[in-house]
Amino acid sequence: MKKAVVLASGGMDSCVTTAIAAQDYEVALLHVQYGQKTAVRELRAFQAIADHYGVGERLVTNLNHLRQIGGSSLTDDRIAVSEVDLTAEGIPSSYVPFRNAHLLSIATSWAEVIGASRIFLGAVEEDSSGYPDCRISFIEAFNRVIEQGTKPETEVRIETPLISLSKQEIVMRGSALKAPLALSWSCYQNVDKACGVCDSCALRLRGFARAGLADPIAYEDDAFRRRYT
Repeated sequence: MKKAVVLASGGMDSCVTTAIAAQDYEVALLHVQYGQKTAVRELRAFQAIADHYGVGERLVTNLNHLRQIGGSSLTDDRIAVSEVDLTAEGIPSSYVPFRNAHLLSIATSWAEVIGASRIFLGAVEEDSSGYPDCRISFIEAFNRVIEQGTKPETEVRIETPLISLSKQEIVMRGSALKAPLALSWSCYQNVDKACGVCDSCALRLRGFARAGLADPIAYEDDAFRRRYT
């Protein structure tokens, strides 16, 4: 069976991406910590999802220098995690500068060594927070970088099966594939019950609401489940 590296943060998007990749590939799951505030909780979600799919080949590593660099509310204690504004334009404070380039570099190195032909990334462009490194144009450019920077016989490409979907469509796709969304974690600031007010929680909750499904994880206030429609 063909092999693929899946970048798995433990979040909803990467959980659904894992479910998609597992249909056609033997998956190797890569989890990268980068000094984010919910790192411990995300690692727990990653391991639970990997156990669910019976994944034996796992790599957990870190980019702790991104915390030293700072510049993001996810990694810099001097910057508060903003409450959501789903009408806001521009790049939010939760953007970690050039993070996906770091993640994809690690994934490419590992894929080349273990003989994987694909890298799956759960990037979402249309209904996400406006991160520049989640755009289709960025992924296309990075595929050209991989082609130029690996051995001539290496054939590795990035797949982003969710990139043009809305959160509603992602929830529905995950439900259809029986992805273990109850094991995933999306909150940017809490590690027990999700806050319900950060960008990631709000986008997730809106996706479930529009899909007509109940989000299976716990929130600080159940009223948040009806706040985003």
